[in-house]
Amino acid sequence: MTNRDRLKQIILEKSYEKKKVILSSGLESDFYFDGKQSTLHPEGSFLTGHLFFEAIKDVADVERDGGLTLGANHIATATSLSSFLEKRPIPAFIIRKEPKGHGTGAWLEGGKNLQSGARVVIVEDVVTSGGSSLKAIRRAEEEGLVVLGVVTLVDREEGGRENIEKAGYWLKAIYTKSEILS
Repeated sequence: MTNRDRLKQIILEKSYEKKKVILSSGLESDFYFDGKQSTLHPEGSFLTGHLFFEAIKDVADVERDGGLTLGANHIATATSLSSFLEKRPIPAFIIRKEPKGHGTGAWLEGGKNLQSGARVVIVEDVVTSGGSSLKAIRRAEEEGLVVLGVVTLVDREEGGRENIEKAGYWLKAIYTKSEILS
């Protein structure tokens, strides 16, 4: 079994549920991908990091990976760890939903590993409409980073890719909803 096949199996076991939910986009759905259930699993985390690193390692001059807390935390860290093991270290960063209320008041964690103008990739667990990705992109750019594109564990195929591309960025999906459910 390939790493990709095994991670798909973990996603189906841990992250996919057939039930009615309201998504962060405000839309109602009859199924849910809770990516954190897979990315917090030991093998799932390892495989996620490996597959995300594979997705970004050939992106010209990518220097960092990160995204909005909470969904991106585990992915950014796992990808950074995999990059180190592959001898091409890519430090991670996390974007807060609001600035830290004490100390530095920072929007970004991992700032000592970031320089203004750093070329970064935004990572996500699930993309539906692309709203969270676009919010992360805006915040990263406001902090002086150059966003190249977005990598997600699952693209629900509900307009997110189109919205991200319309904004001028690319989206790479480790899996689409169709691939997971096939």
